[in-house]
Amino acid sequence: MIKDSGRATAPDAFHWLVEMNKASAVMLVERGLLPPALGRTIAEAIAQVAVRGEAGGERPGDYLEFEKAMVALAGPDVSRVHIGRSRQDLGATLQRLALRRDYLHVFTRLIETRAALLDLASRHPHDVVPAYTWGVQAQPLTLGHYLLGFLSAFARLAERMREAYPRINRSPFGTAAMGTSSFDIDRMRLAELLGFDGLIENSFDAGQIAPIDLGAELAGLATSCGLTIGALVADLTAQYAQPHPWLLLASGAQTGGSSIMPQKRNPLGLTFLRGRASRLIGSAQSFTLVAHNVATGMGDYKPFIDPEQGNQPQATIELMALVLDSLGEVVRALHFDAVRAKQEVDQEFSTMTELADVLQRDGDIPFRIGHHFAARLVEHLRAQGQRASEIAFSEAQRLWREVADELDFPVGALPLSESMFRRALDADNMVQSSKGMGGPQAVEVNRMLAAARNDLLDIDRPWQKARIADLARAEEALNKRFETLLAHSDD
Repeated sequence: MIKDSGRATAPDAFHWLVEMNKASAVMLVERGLLPPALGRTIAEAIAQVAVRGEAGGERPGDYLEFEKAMVALAGPDVSRVHIGRSRQDLGATLQRLALRRDYLHVFTRLIETRAALLDLASRHPHDVVPAYTWGVQAQPLTLGHYLLGFLSAFARLAERMREAYPRINRSPFGTAAMGTSSFDIDRMRLAELLGFDGLIENSFDAGQIAPIDLGAELAGLATSCGLTIGALVADLTAQYAQPHPWLLLASGAQTGGSSIMPQKRNPLGLTFLRGRASRLIGSAQSFTLVAHNVATGMGDYKPFIDPEQGNQPQATIELMALVLDSLGEVVRALHFDAVRAKQEVDQEFSTMTELADVLQRDGDIPFRIGHHFAARLVEHLRAQGQRASEIAFSEAQRLWREVADELDFPVGALPLSESMFRRALDADNMVQSSKGMGGPQAVEVNRMLAAARNDLLDIDRPWQKARIADLARAEEALNKRFETLLAHSDD
C-alpha cells in the first residue's frame, strides 16, 4: 500500500474479511437463516479473531484461514456464516471495498492538485506567455489561460470519476461462485450493510465478467490522468533547455545539484514525476493485457484470488494518488518570471496571425494575402536580425508593395496606419483582442477561473465529502447492528 503524510495505512484483506463476515452474520440472523443464539456465537468468534488481529496476532487474508481461526475458537457451527457464499464473491467484494476507499483518496488528491494549479493561475491570470505547436512558438497566451487548459482536463477527469463511482460501488456479495445458492440470501441487505449503492445484479457477471470492465474503467481513468500530466511535464521540462527559463522549479526539494557541474540545478521533481506518470500508464495497460483473451471464470484478471499476484487495479489507483501528489508538489514549487516570458514572446513572431486578421478585418484584405505579407515580413525580420517591434514602418510599407506586385493585387499601399500596424504586432493586444468564448482575453480567463473555483468548491469537494460520509454512516450502522447481535441472543 502507498503511504503518504496525509493518509493512514490502508486496511488490508483481513480488515475487509472482518467487515464482510459481520455483514453476513447480521443478514443471516435477520433473514432467519441462522438462529439468534448461533448468530451471537458467530459474532463473538468474528470479534475475537478481529481483536487478535488488531493486537498483533494473525491477520489471514484468505477466507479459509479466517474460518479456521473462528472454528478454533467456537467450533464448526460457526462455519454456517459461509452459507450462500464463495471465495469468488468474497474476493470480488473485497476488491471493491478496498478500491472504493482508495478511489475516493485519489479523488481527494485530484482536488488538491487542481487547487494548486488554480492558485498559480490566479496569481498570474493575464501575464503573457508563449504557446507552441509542433515544438515551435505559435501564438501568445496568458499563464492563466494556459493552466486553465490543464485544469479543464482535470475537471473532465473528476467528472468521469464521479460518473464511474456508482458503477464501482456495486456489490457482488451473495452471488457465491457464480449462480447464487439455494439459500434465500438477501443481497440487497448485504449491500446496504457494506455501504454499496446497489448490486451487480447478474450473479455470473458479478464475479466473472464485472472484474474485467472494472479494471478496464479504472485503467482508462488512470491513463487519462497520466497523459495529461505527461503533457504538462513535457512543457515544463522543455524550459530547462533555455539559459533563462520563464517557468522553473524554485531551488529546494524539487531540484538537485550535479556531482561535477556546480552551476546545475537539475529538475528532479519533473524527472521523477514523468517517470511516475509513465509507470501509471504502464500499470493501467498491464491490466488490459493480463485480462485480454481470457475465458470467464479464470483467475488472470482476478488477482485477489492469488495474494502473491497482487491487485493490479488497486495498485494502479494507488499509483495514481502518488502521481497526483507529486504533481501538486511540483506545481507548488514552480516560479514564474513574467518579464522573461514576455521577452520570449517578443523575440519570436507569434503575433503575425493577428496582423493577418487585422488586415482582413480593418483593411478589407483577403486573409491569404495578409498571411502572405506577414510571412514575407517575418522572412525579412529574421534576415535582418530584428524583432517585429524594430522594423521601420516605411520598410513594412515597401514589403507590402513588393507582395502586392508579386501577387498582382490591386491594393498597392499598406491599408493600415502605423499605430494600427504596431498594435497588431503587440502580444498583449493580440491576447486581449481575442473574442471567442474560452479565449485568453481577460474577461474570459476571469470567468473560467471562477468556474474552475466553483467546480472545486460547489461540485467536487461536496461530492467527495458526501461519499466519505456515506461510507462512514454505513460502517457505523453495521457496527451498531453487529453489537446488537453480540449483546442479545434472542434478537
